[in-house]
Amino acid sequence: MAVTTLDPGTALVVIDLQKGIVGYPTIDPIDAILAQASALAEAFRRHKLPVVLVNVEPSARGRADEKRPARDLPAGWNDIVPQLNRQPSDHLVTKRTWGAFTNTGLDAYLRANGVSQIVLAGVATSIGVESTARQADELGFNLTLALDAMTDMNADAHANSISRIFPRIGETGTTADIIALLDSSRG
Repeated sequence: MAVTTLDPGTALVVIDLQKGIVGYPTIDPIDAILAQASALAEAFRRHKLPVVLVNVEPSARGRADEKRPARDLPAGWNDIVPQLNRQPSDHLVTKRTWGAFTNTGLDAYLRANGVSQIVLAGVATSIGVESTARQADELGFNLTLALDAMTDMNADAHANSISRIFPRIGETGTTADIIALLDSSRG
């Protein structure tokens, strides 16, 4: 489904664009993803709509086939990248699971600010972005997914998310489409 409308109460939620994660090899050039996410953040700020920047602090997990190496993370690993030009009005959410809603207060923050729709961007499409999208859908938020403002480390996983999962739970479009809709609907 293409982007058709944005609710008056729409927020931008940017997933895991932090110093430690943007250094991972991604299928799309990370600089392009950062530029698109930054353009979205600036547009939302210009229209005085909420901007939520999400970072992750990994935590120990239970049983899994793929083990995470135990390591000390370097200083600044979870700092939001400077390209997003974090502002005092932005809301920072630190998650410890894949999805941004689990035990973070994000749902309460959005509802307290009259948000009924979220626009999602970030890394990784099939992990943090998809998990947050699924949670938002389950919580009753309308969703728009900025496909050119997200990427993944795995091409097949990315393709699955954008072609099979996202169209079932929200509208998808480009950063330009979303900004044009913001500008036309909020003059």
